[in-house]
Amino acid sequence: MPIATDMTLEEFLENDLEGYEYVEGELVPMSAASIVHGKISVRVIRYLDAHVHRNQLGEVFTAETTFRVGERLVKPDVAFASTARVPEDETKGFPIPPDLAVEVISPTDTQWDVSEKVQAYLDAGTQMVWVIDTVLQTVAVYRPNTDYKLLKGGNTLNGEDVVEGFSCQVAQLFE
Repeated sequence: MPIATDMTLEEFLENDLEGYEYVEGELVPMSAASIVHGKISVRVIRYLDAHVHRNQLGEVFTAETTFRVGERLVKPDVAFASTARVPEDETKGFPIPPDLAVEVISPTDTQWDVSEKVQAYLDAGTQMVWVIDTVLQTVAVYRPNTDYKLLKGGNTLNGEDVVEGFSCQVAQLFE
């Protein structure tokens, strides 16, 4: 359950509280990650970070990193920010949204909550969101002002113009 707080968005960004996101004046506890959630997140990081590092495109971040997404401060399971968008002061959370946000659906997530979060990312300027469903073994790819794509096992997940040159088979995330 969310917890009402008098903490401002800026105060949360300065003093990040582990295990919480900040949404419209409330502290929202993050769901505990299951084993499968952790495995999928690590696989995304493994493939994405290797490509980003090799091609010097920017940085990949884990779920401990806070990003400002409109009037929210959220911690995507995995995120990418291009080199030009990584702030000089790396001692605080990001004052901007990531270029790519990856959300791995948890058993406690509702469709409403996931959809609302995807829309918040896109409204704030995130260029691409991947929502990974560990039960259906699919990846939904969301972009601003376009229809989403649903990818399954044999399909290729790619970074399009956000993480240029990145690709992997969806099935690789679930092996």
